Amino acid sequence: MSAYLEEEEQIEAIRNWWKENGRSVIAGAVLGLAAIFGWQGWQGWQRGQAEAASILYEQMLGDDMDTAQSAGKHLLGEFPESVYASLAAMKLAQIAYERGEKGTAVENLQWVAAHAPDSVIGDLARVRQARVLLDIGKQERAARVLSEIKKDFMPAVVAELRGDIARAKGDTAAAREAYEVAMRAGATNELVRMKYQALGKGGEAS
Repeated sequence: MSAYLEEEEQIEAIRNWWKENGRSVIAGAVLGLAAIFGWQGWQGWQRGQAEAASILYEQMLGDDMDTAQSAGKHLLGEFPESVYASLAAMKLAQIAYERGEKGTAVENLQWVAAHAPDSVIGDLARVRQARVLLDIGKQERAARVLSEIKKDFMPAVVAELRGDIARAKGDTAAAREAYEVAMRAGATNELVRMKYQALGKGGEAS
């Protein structure tokens, strides 16, 4: 079981967040800081911050995992409120997961959920966190994390994960119901249908 969404899904979630909130974020920052720094000074400062965060994030995308970890921790410490910091923490979680440090992966994803600049990014981290928790056998905690996700966030993905959690707990009826919701919500993953069919028609796994 993969503990992570496809990169395309992550990019789409970030794009949707920026489309919905980018202008208001910029407007709010302008109103709050223009009086202190002056418009031109603030513009230069923000560009510098964004460029510094961007450079650190680019360092995370190389093949050297030690360099990636170092850059990621720097990003979290210096620019915790930026989108780059949230992406960095998710990358650190992936590195930790691949190294078998699944508890650390959970902690990094929990950090994103707490510090993300918007609920879209936070909910993306919660989905991943729930998947890792399920992977290490903590179904109840995984279910609690899912309960914090907004109702309209990737409903098919969330419903499938609810089904996986219910199935792991031995609740076949709840698992079937969740998989049905996932398919009605537009899940295109054939694996969802296979999971559903494997549970059998009479409420018992076949």
